[in-house]
Parts: sequence; C-alpha cells; structure tokens
Amino acid sequence: MSGSEGERRLQEKYQTKQQAIAFYDKQMLAHLNELMIDFIRDRDMMFIATSDAQGNCDSSFRAGPQGFVRVYDEQTVFYPEYKGNGVMASLGNIVENPHIGLMLIDFEQDAIGLHINGTADIIEHDCLADVLDLSSDQMQEIEASEKGRALRWVVVSVEEAYIHCSKHIPLMEKQDKRVHWGTDQDKYKGGDYFKAKKTNDKIAER
Repeated sequence: MSGSEGERRLQEKYQTKQQAIAFYDKQMLAHLNELMIDFIRDRDMMFIATSDAQGNCDSSFRAGPQGFVRVYDEQTVFYPEYKGNGVMASLGNIVENPHIGLMLIDFEQDAIGLHINGTADIIEHDCLADVLDLSSDQMQEIEASEKGRALRWVVVSVEEAYIHCSKHIPLMEKQDKRVHWGTDQDKYKGGDYFKAKKTNDKIAER
C-alpha cells in the first residue's frame, strides 16, 4: 500500500482517501520512466531533504551544470557533492538515516516538478566507477563535465517517483550569473547576509 500511516490517517480524517488512491495509482511509480529521465537530464538545480536518526529534518539546495544529476538506470540516480561550508548537514544525516527526498523543478518552460524518494549512499569520487560499474568512457564524460569539482557522490536508490503539479510553480526567466566554483570568498558566498554573527542566540551555544 502506498503512503505512510500518517497519510492514511489524515486521508480518512479529511475524506480525501479516494483522491489519494487515484493519485497513487495513476501518478506514482516505483521507478523512473523515460520522460522522468529526460526531465532529470535537463535540470541544473535540485532541492534535497534529509533527516537524522531522531527525525530532525534538513532541506538543502544543489546545483551544477545541466545534467549534474545523473541517471544510472530507472532505479538509480547519482549527484555530485562539491566543496561547501564544511558542516556536512545533509551527508551527516544520510550517515544516520539513508532516506532522502529529491525535488527537481522546471521553472523556465513547463513549470512542473518531479519528486524522487529513496535511500542514499555516499560514494567517494575515486570509488564511483567501481561501485556503479562505469566504463572508462562514462568516467571520462563525467570528469570532463565536472572539471575536478566533485569530491564525492550521493547515489540514490529510487523507491518513489511522482509529479509535483504545475499550478503554484512560478514561471521564471534565467539570468546570467558567473559561478565561482569552490570559492571561500565571502563576496561570492553571500557573506554574513543575515547578520548571524551579531546574534547571540546561536545553536552551538545551547
């Protein structure tokens, strides 16, 4: 049966069970179909959701060159991890709890989204070819695209894939922006945009 126990309880409470069943039956797959695979290959950004062993949640943003989220097969996608702030929030959650949610959205043309839920493994870049049994040609293509930026990879085993409807997704126009890959310079990272340094109530001090 699709969905969580919480979903089913609220479907009963709010009398949406039949609507939900129709969605599960008509829109949710346990694999990626060809249209989903093409959609993923066209994206240059993605939102991810993870939680630790206690269920404390974290959402994050990932971006890269078009097609940076790669499809290995209909049950497997993988994406690179670049140099970040060193906190390792998402990867740390995956170490404790492999469940992950991916959200890919087309903001520029069709204003449609794709949910992917599954389980994740962290693979070091030097081990990727062996883990996924990639050919030398495949690895050469990856290396050419990544230009040495990928430090490691998150390999996701797909359990659910389904649409995020268009009606509330804004249609946007992409603007040119130079990406300073791997920089530690505040002016390119946003600096202390939210003035957190001046705030005494910091989580680390609790």
